Amino acid sequence: MTTTLTALRRQISSAGDLKSVVRTMKASAASAIGQYEKSVAALADYARTVELGLAVGLRAVNPHDTSLQTPNKKTGPAVVHAIVFGSDQGLVGRFNEVVVEHALAGMPSPTGDTTATVKVWAVGERVQARLIDAGMVLEGSFAVPVSVELITQLVGQILLTIQLPDDQAVSGVPGATLLLFYNRPNASGYRPITQRLLPLDAAWQRELASQTWPTAQLPEVLGNPAATLQAFIREHLFVSLFRASAESLASENASRLAAMQRADRNIGELLQELQASFHQLRQASIDEELFDVIAGFDALQPST
Repeated sequence: MTTTLTALRRQISSAGDLKSVVRTMKASAASAIGQYEKSVAALADYARTVELGLAVGLRAVNPHDTSLQTPNKKTGPAVVHAIVFGSDQGLVGRFNEVVVEHALAGMPSPTGDTTATVKVWAVGERVQARLIDAGMVLEGSFAVPVSVELITQLVGQILLTIQLPDDQAVSGVPGATLLLFYNRPNASGYRPITQRLLPLDAAWQRELASQTWPTAQLPEVLGNPAATLQAFIREHLFVSLFRASAESLASENASRLAAMQRADRNIGELLQELQASFHQLRQASIDEELFDVIAGFDALQPST
């Protein structure tokens, strides 16, 4: 009985310590979600400025044809870069499984084009392991940033590593395709999405180029219009990759928060069961001691 009570005390103490850790992780995840969501909101104004610059560059390069797409032109073998954003750490529920399943379903398979090459990159050790388990051959991987300040470093590493040619990025020919697979926050937590950054979408280009300038003073491009457009496209890639990483991190922490809430609830229920068992055993031990005292007292009474 004593051994059982001691074991229950240890279990209750361990469960209490674990509950404290879970609550700390809940607070950390909730704080991180706000941090990454604010970074995405703060990026919106800059992204709008970049889009305005793209619109000016598109009109300057070819004022008669607002689309830069040239589908009949092809320079070299087609290369598809697919970047899958996941997590480095666990305790995130099915966060990595969801994005991997979505990526596998949306990954391009160049049928009939033997020169096409698909290069897959993983952001996060956990998603990397799941992609490998799914049979994917990875070109490389990147570490998940642990703060908003480190997202810029990650984006720089991605752009330097995959080395997208500037002429293909601008012309939109089939030689350079860049796809992003990541989880985006929503009201129910998050959902996986696919975003194609390159080649630039023809309809999106026409929509940008046809937009009305927000002020009466119309802009003009000084110098080489193509070089200016290339610079704005690089900024567009930077903004898009930054947003994807920040939204993936917000989704990761939302998934972790949900997992910790479930864990907190389960640990609370376990603590109630352990404490109930402890009180029952403790009462049984007290009753047993009382019965022993009464039995001893009765045995010492002289018989009449």
